Amino acid sequence: MNIHPTAVVDPGAQLSEGVQVGPYSIIHSDVTIGKNTVIGPHVVIDSHTDIGANCRIFQFSSIGAPPQDLKYRGEKTRVIIGDNNVIREFVTINRSTTADIGMTKIGDNNLLMAYCHVAHNCRLGNFVVMANAANLAGHIDVEDFVIIGGLTGIHQFTRLGTHAFIGGASAVAQDVPPYVTVSGNRARPYGLNLVGLKRRGFSDETLKALREAYRIIFRSSLILKKAVEKVRAEVPDLPEVRYLVEFIEKSERGVCR
Repeated sequence: MNIHPTAVVDPGAQLSEGVQVGPYSIIHSDVTIGKNTVIGPHVVIDSHTDIGANCRIFQFSSIGAPPQDLKYRGEKTRVIIGDNNVIREFVTINRSTTADIGMTKIGDNNLLMAYCHVAHNCRLGNFVVMANAANLAGHIDVEDFVIIGGLTGIHQFTRLGTHAFIGGASAVAQDVPPYVTVSGNRARPYGLNLVGLKRRGFSDETLKALREAYRIIFRSSLILKKAVEKVRAEVPDLPEVRYLVEFIEKSERGVCR
């Protein structure tokens, strides 16, 4: 380990081989940090936090602070961060309340750019990108490969479906279906995330089916229930189409439409 002499590391913290801690950083007790993770200068990592291997946390970030929720009463909830994550300057990630999943959880291979905020009880999947000053309120579920544009606010209890793309400076108040691009205040759909889907190797057959499903759900005059029934009846029964339909049917807040 390489710990700068001005850093303060509680004896109750567990730092693995190859961890680096920069000047003036503070690491509290009940913290675990995986192999080869680099903690920059002036970082604060609060108690009840687990960070995986090969992460890079830049200066002035705050990880694991108590949630900004008036219902919180000091319970020992956690922040769990996976491997290969890049957390840039001034990012804040709060630990959870005891509600629903009982933790704030971030997967692997994510990029959180400067000034992003991940509130209590949020769950991020893998390969998520949050551009500068994107902000998640509490209890938000972000699935794999989602991209959130800068200066965007996401309402609490919202779900962002896999491979969705949220344009910059948006306000998202309802669930964003998988594979869809949304933008605006309030966010509305502007088509499939075709660039992202092609980059991820989606086949022409799958893209054609998703285009047809999108046309029926978002561009026809049908009410949502009837649109979903029409998709099930007329669009090829591919896994991606089934997931799009199931996501919409399970939505509790309604979807951007």
